[in-house]
Amino acid sequence: MTENKIIRFAVIGQGHIGKRHAEMIRRNEQCKLVAVCDNKDPKVLGLENIDETFYSSIDELLENEMDNLDVINICVPNGLHFSFSMKALENRKHVVIEKPMALTKTDAEAIIFKSLEVSRNVFCVMQNRYSPPSVWLKEVMDSKILGSIHLVQLNCYWNRDNRYYVDGNWHGTADMDGGTLFTQFSHFIDIMYWLFGDIKNISAKFADFTHQNSTAFEDTGLVSFDFINGGMGTLNYSTAIWDRNLESSITVIGERGTIKVAGQYMNEVAYCHVQDYQMPELVPSNPPNDYGLYKGSAQNHHYVIENIVETLNHGGTISTNALEGMKIVEIIERIYELRPQSIIKPRPVHIKQ
Repeated sequence: MTENKIIRFAVIGQGHIGKRHAEMIRRNEQCKLVAVCDNKDPKVLGLENIDETFYSSIDELLENEMDNLDVINICVPNGLHFSFSMKALENRKHVVIEKPMALTKTDAEAIIFKSLEVSRNVFCVMQNRYSPPSVWLKEVMDSKILGSIHLVQLNCYWNRDNRYYVDGNWHGTADMDGGTLFTQFSHFIDIMYWLFGDIKNISAKFADFTHQNSTAFEDTGLVSFDFINGGMGTLNYSTAIWDRNLESSITVIGERGTIKVAGQYMNEVAYCHVQDYQMPELVPSNPPNDYGLYKGSAQNHHYVIENIVETLNHGGTISTNALEGMKIVEIIERIYELRPQSIIKPRPVHIKQ
C-alpha cells in the first residue's frame, strides 16, 4: 500500500554522525524530526537553539514521545547499539542503526529476532553503497562482464592519531569501540561482501604500531581469505598512517578485465580495463564527512533517510537490511578471533590534549 505520511524521527546520540542524521531528516520534506537525545549538556553540544525537544536519556525520550515517533536512529557509541536498539524495538519503533549493527553476531541476531517479533524494520547504515563508483561496480559484478573473479584486494589506510583518541572519549575502548574494523573500516568490508559474498579460510596477522597508549587493540592488519563464490581476497588495513588518510581502495582482477576503485574514500575509479566494455561516465561522488581534525566516509546519509521513507511509505526494499548488517559483524568477529591475546590491552590509556 502506498502512503505519503510524514515519518516521525528521533535521533539518539548527538555527536558528529548523530548531528548528520538529524540534519538529513530536517531536510527531507517527508520527515519530521521530533526530538534528539544525548547524555551531554545541549550547550556543550551546540544544540541550545534547536527547534526539537532535547532529552538526556532514551527512557525520558520514550516516556514523553512514545506516541509521536515512528523511527529511532541509534547514533551512540558502538557498544550501546545493541541495548538501545532493543529498547526502541521493545517499544515498537523502527530502528536505524549506525555501523556496526552490534559488536557480536549474537547481539545482532537478538535484534533481528526482536524486530520480527514486533513487526518493525531494522535499517543498517552503510551509506558507501550509494557512492557512484560503488553503484557502478555493483552493476558490473551483477552483469558478470569480468567473468570469473580471480583476486580482490581491499586496502584501507587511514589516519587516526591522538587528535582522534582523546581523553574521556569512547574511541579506542574495547567495550564501546570494539576495534579498528568495526569503527573505521566496516563500510568497506560491507562493500566487499555486497559485491563478492561471504569469505572462508581466513588467516591474519596484526600489529599495533602507533597506538600502544591510546587504544585497546590493533591499528594494523593483513588478512587473506577465499571467497565462497570463488576467487581469493586480501584485506590490508591500518590507522597508523601519518597525518592524514591515504586511501580506501578495492582492486578486482577477473577473467576478462581489471578494475580499481580508489581515492581516500573509495570515491573514484582509478582503473578500468575490461574486454569489450566501455566504462560510462559517472557523476562525482559526494565529499567525505569532515569532522575537522579527521575525515570519515562519504556524505550519503540523505540517501539512507530517503530509503527509510520509501520503505515505510511505499513498500520499498531496505538498502542494507538487518541480515546484511549482521553478516558484516560476523565477518569481523571471525577475523578478530585470530588476533593474539597480546595485541589486546586491558584498557587504553588515553592521551590528554
